[in-house]
Amino acid sequence: MEKFDVTIIGGGPGGYVAAIRCAQLGMKTALVEKYTSLGGTCLNVGCIPSKALLDSSEHFYNAVHHFEEHGIDIKAPKVNIKQMIERKRGVVKMTVEGINYLMKKNKITVYTGMGSFVTKNTIEVASADGKKETIETGKTIIATGSKPASLPGIEIDKKRVITSTEALEMTEVPKHMVIIGGGVIGLELGSVYARLGSKITVVEFMDRIIPGMDGALSKELQRVLKKNLGFEFLFKHKVTAAKAGAKEVTVSALNAKDEPIEIKADYCLLSVGRKAYTEGLGLDKVGIKVDNRGRVETDDHLKTNIDGIYAIGDVVKGAMLAHKAEEEGTFVAEILAGQKPHINYNLIPGVVYTWPEVAAVGYTEEQLKEQGKKYKVGSFPFKASGRARASMDTDGFVKVLSDEATDEILGVHMIGPRTADMIAEAVVAMEFRASAEDISRISHAHPTFTESMKEACLDATGKRALHI
Repeated sequence: MEKFDVTIIGGGPGGYVAAIRCAQLGMKTALVEKYTSLGGTCLNVGCIPSKALLDSSEHFYNAVHHFEEHGIDIKAPKVNIKQMIERKRGVVKMTVEGINYLMKKNKITVYTGMGSFVTKNTIEVASADGKKETIETGKTIIATGSKPASLPGIEIDKKRVITSTEALEMTEVPKHMVIIGGGVIGLELGSVYARLGSKITVVEFMDRIIPGMDGALSKELQRVLKKNLGFEFLFKHKVTAAKAGAKEVTVSALNAKDEPIEIKADYCLLSVGRKAYTEGLGLDKVGIKVDNRGRVETDDHLKTNIDGIYAIGDVVKGAMLAHKAEEEGTFVAEILAGQKPHINYNLIPGVVYTWPEVAAVGYTEEQLKEQGKKYKVGSFPFKASGRARASMDTDGFVKVLSDEATDEILGVHMIGPRTADMIAEAVVAMEFRASAEDISRISHAHPTFTESMKEACLDATGKRALHI
């Protein structure tokens, strides 16, 4: 039986980053992954492939709607969905191969198979062909991630009623797709197919899309998706069933007045979030506690109730984000090495990769009101940005919330071009507890999208933005 200092179960962003950091810190490290491909949901059927399709569909949309205005005359472009999917597969393959290289570079032993606890220091790996082997480990990090959540009355047949996994492998552009859930995943994949010509209907139980983000972002994104891509939104609707036929699906729901409605489409994408994946881990064998949502319970150091066993990423509480899992993987590795790392969970940014992009960090205005915190608001619209006008990306704004007394930045909320990259400035500023005035006095290159962050901070300091 081979012995390791630490074994990580799960090869997604949290797991493989934890393995790399453990190896860097001198630990003999094993990584156990159920599937033959490392990278987890994010690299294989999540973040990376969805961004590949978002980029491809954006090129097509711009060719149809904007090339002529830019002075580019072409014949009417056609969608080659099979080539889009093929390119996406190539991006995934290249990225996964990069992870394989990093495992070899850092001398991490990779086991392919289902990892489960025999004892707290013994892990069994069962491969798909029935072969089983056992390894001994000093410490264990659970990083098994999550899987798509479902709803009562909905049977996912993976043909007409699909999840994000199937939506990333479509062989045709839907005429009409119903998306159950107005969260990040549904809006991103809905954007892909709306750009290619699909009619998109979003059915959401809440009264707005991206409900966890600042209300101003929800309102603006809804407006832009409706204006630019023709999205239809049905809010305060409770889905009761989705029945697949040979060529169409019927979605049944109750509206805000509890009246039954039916929507017929050729595809229904179920996108109501994700749930922790712990099946087959053998948590009960070693007595690891889970909460009422099936997530592994941990303390502030991400340690479970069993000494020497830790858990990170989607399988524990908190935002289900790849970069949050990576931070936690690094955090636990450094804890095991005797270091004193920290994570500020309030400063983990959230991003929606629609166009315009949506990005946020820190407190929302709703949260500050709930806390009774006195704050100032500064904002700047992209329509007043020279760079945004040059690229024809004038939808959206940057909104900065700062403490009324100290001017410390408490939250930054952006919707506009390249805000997924722009939000990093806000994270850095808030990690160093910068004031809005600090950012307003920093020189930003002109013309850039990031000038909008400076202008919003100027606005927050005393309503003195320069370009509005």
